[in-house]
Amino acid sequence: MTQPHQPTPQTPQTPPTGPTGPTGRYVLTLSCPDRPGIVHAVSGFLAERGGDIVESQQFGDRLSGRFFMRIDFLVLGDTTAEALRSQFVAVAEEFGMDVELRDAAVPVRTVLMVSTHLHCLNDLLFRTSTGALPVDVAAVVSNHRDAEPLVASYGHDFVHLPVTPQTKPEAEAALLRLVEERGVDLVVLARYMQVLSDDLCRALTGRVINIHHSFLPSFKGAKPYHQAFDRGVKLVGATAHYVTADLDEGPIIEQDVTRVDHGFTQDRLVTAGRDVEAQVLSRAVRWHAESRVLLNHDRTVVFR
Repeated sequence: MTQPHQPTPQTPQTPPTGPTGPTGRYVLTLSCPDRPGIVHAVSGFLAERGGDIVESQQFGDRLSGRFFMRIDFLVLGDTTAEALRSQFVAVAEEFGMDVELRDAAVPVRTVLMVSTHLHCLNDLLFRTSTGALPVDVAAVVSNHRDAEPLVASYGHDFVHLPVTPQTKPEAEAALLRLVEERGVDLVVLARYMQVLSDDLCRALTGRVINIHHSFLPSFKGAKPYHQAFDRGVKLVGATAHYVTADLDEGPIIEQDVTRVDHGFTQDRLVTAGRDVEAQVLSRAVRWHAESRVLLNHDRTVVFR
């Protein structure tokens, strides 16, 4: 087993400057019971601190009776996300809010997990390398070594955690240690072909994103695309969702499909399916990293 090691610290990004001093960009997301005065209270809080709202989105769910909001804003002068969170406590308590406020310039610490199918991993690593994904890859974890050369080519740590029925508890414990030691906020299952235990799912609730083909439950098991080819499907697709103890039934973040026809060979159909998987997963990861996904019981609110 390759032992994880701490990555070299990165130089922090310098915030942009404004006419009166440093300008910090922050993202505030919240959910709470819907009632009058929420938007007024939040916008008033920001106005008192010189906040300049760049983007604001909101949604009131009539079914659940909850209100959801995301605000991207700038603040002139010296402050921090921690200070703003502390100052916002009174507003949050008044309205019973679940709140997240973070510095938009800080990428989300992320662990990518993969087995032997590398298309989603390669897509995520490439997008991260170009700045298209606001994530900081803390490590790539795999129960096989197939991905090691690819990971090395991008300059990231590769951690080999073999999994057998006998060693699964130890492997999951090692994963949790890595998450804690490296300050990881998000785990992405980029075609990681192991079922996470109920205990691990609970420990990482709302922090694990998975991708699977949208043939489920029609074509389960090995080679689903080959099964679909044999049935002459006309659409292939993929679903990205948060992981829960209920296999492949967590809150859905993103889905997409592409059309196929009788002219597709098995290999071409597999390629089409893999392309959709990579695109859907990358969008889900980006939206999560930009705090655009809010949990609404078993569903999600996605502010694109």
